Amino acid sequence: MTTPALFLLATLAVPAAPAPAAPELPRDAAFEACVASLRAPAAAAGIRSDTFATLTADLRKDPSVLESLDYQPEFRTPIWDYLAGLVDDERVDDGRARLAEHRELLDRLAAEYQVDAETIVAVWGVESDYGRTFGRKPLLQSLATLSCAGRRQAFFRGELFALIRLIQAGDLRAEGLAGSWAGAFGHTQFMPSTYQRIAVDGDGDGRRDLVASIPDALASTANYLRKAGWRPGEAWGFEVRLPAGDFNAAGRQAKKPMAHWRSRGVVRADGSHLPAGDTAAALLLPAGREGPAFLVQRNYDAIYSYNAAESYALAIALLSDRLRGGPGLVADWPTNDPGLSRAERRQLQERLLARGHDIGAVDGLIGAKTRDAIAAEQRRLGLTPDGRAGRAILEALRKE
Repeated sequence: MTTPALFLLATLAVPAAPAPAAPELPRDAAFEACVASLRAPAAAAGIRSDTFATLTADLRKDPSVLESLDYQPEFRTPIWDYLAGLVDDERVDDGRARLAEHRELLDRLAAEYQVDAETIVAVWGVESDYGRTFGRKPLLQSLATLSCAGRRQAFFRGELFALIRLIQAGDLRAEGLAGSWAGAFGHTQFMPSTYQRIAVDGDGDGRRDLVASIPDALASTANYLRKAGWRPGEAWGFEVRLPAGDFNAAGRQAKKPMAHWRSRGVVRADGSHLPAGDTAAALLLPAGREGPAFLVQRNYDAIYSYNAAESYALAIALLSDRLRGGPGLVADWPTNDPGLSRAERRQLQERLLARGHDIGAVDGLIGAKTRDAIAAEQRRLGLTPDGRAGRAILEALRKE
């Protein structure tokens, strides 16, 4: 399904309110001609002519989505920064509250789909911060833009048609429908084609509404993981400690029997023995030999399929462990400037404001103004002025 649209590192702390009105964009004759040319293939895809005309009548090309097309934080952000904002104490506490609030629903889903409640809620937490941030791009406009410009136009046309079919079927309402720049939306950020294939009616109202219905969204997430090969009762994996030696044969697809890893002297991060049996597991070294190491199993692959990025899958896996009461990572990341939690980012912004920097609201979002202010403070303190919102600058400002 992937959610390349959401800059997950920022984790927008905004309510899931109706999307703002589409920006006033100029008319683009070539774009309008392209949209008009989609009428015939849309009809062949089962879309009524009047539906297509109504939903595309006022769409304008949005260049901003094209700027985002090649940017995915899962692949560009250092993993210690990525996870610091996604698996922080706030998200753990919120997740535990959601587990308690929706216990009856989650127990029912666990029984029906054989996926544990903590993993379902971890997906919800990573994808939309438990419904706080759905994305604010008008979906029809974004997908129409991507259908007519940039790379992968055929893919995005399929997503546009899937979205229109969902609206046509009555599952969704077009008014205020917003999501990420690439078309993912709802509590657990399904792409339209995934929504059409996988979404289920979790509240029994006859509709599959992953935007307004938490039961629909969580049931659909459980259904997705089940169809992706989830094995009930089996862990996604666990952190391990490696002995000296060559462990170059790492990677999610290089699975070997657990006995192989036992014979190599691999143990759990706390020093205990690996599980008995010969379950297949792969060694994952997301930051190389000097960082945390993991043995991952089939359920990790199911999580990975949700959005094909190792850092993303690890965020869900590690958050699910924390929701079960786990302590978090044992090993440190190989950096002398670790990433900041959302609370720490807000603390950093408060200190920048106190020093007179005009950075706007204290929201935990590290934008251009915050980075410029950080760089200015780094220069003043004799640090490298790279604008990085890391532990080094926060600690330096705390000491003053």
